[in-house]
Amino acid sequence: MSTDTRTLAGKTALVTGASRGIGRAIALRLAADGARVAVHYAGNETAAKETVAAIEAAGGSAFAIRAELGVPGDAEALWSAFDAGAGEDGGLDILVNNAGIAGPGLIHEVEEADYDRVFAVNAKAPFFIVKQGLDRLRDGGRIVNISSGVTKVAFPGMTSYAASKGAVEVLTLTLAQTLGSRGITVNAVSPGTIETDIHPWMADPAAKAHAAGFSVFDRVGQPEDVADVVGFLASDAARWVTGQNIDASGGSGLGL
Repeated sequence: MSTDTRTLAGKTALVTGASRGIGRAIALRLAADGARVAVHYAGNETAAKETVAAIEAAGGSAFAIRAELGVPGDAEALWSAFDAGAGEDGGLDILVNNAGIAGPGLIHEVEEADYDRVFAVNAKAPFFIVKQGLDRLRDGGRIVNISSGVTKVAFPGMTSYAASKGAVEVLTLTLAQTLGSRGITVNAVSPGTIETDIHPWMADPAAKAHAAGFSVFDRVGQPEDVADVVGFLASDAARWVTGQNIDASGGSGLGL
């Protein structure tokens, strides 16, 4: 009898915002490593189904779940959808809080509603997703929160976004301390500029070249660059790593 040697075989993962971009790459990576993946999306059902189909075509297992984040009852809706898709087992081994939104940047441009929306999706939703998911998360599990390189330097063009990601990083530290007794690791990953469809400005070669110049490798990041770091943190190889914020920016800003 053959034995499945994939690092996450038999595990169940949930990735928020997994229909495209970084979230999609993370879902594909975790599935390739053997996990059954819940592909969360807020509104783009077609993209979520495409992600599920890509996982299944590669021999993996996945199911899509829909829940709008940043609205009252969002965590309850997400877990209700997860429970329906996960079936009788209902347990979870890996939670990746990836979903996030940007907003107006300079402080004089940010209205209160804009601020509330960014924090509701980027900071409040992960908090309550974790809180309400703890009964499902098995001992020895993994939580990975996607932060951003914009928390490392002053970035006036993304004021509220950067502040919301700073909140996620502090939450990561607190959860790592709180959940350590259960063998659950909690870490953050901070990407730099990543080439995804949410950055249409990269279609301009000059703009893309400028962005590439931030990295010591003189290129912009790809979603897989981040997904591979998450794959490590989700594995048993990272069992002794917790409370950390892993920079996945390609060495952006090292010379500043």
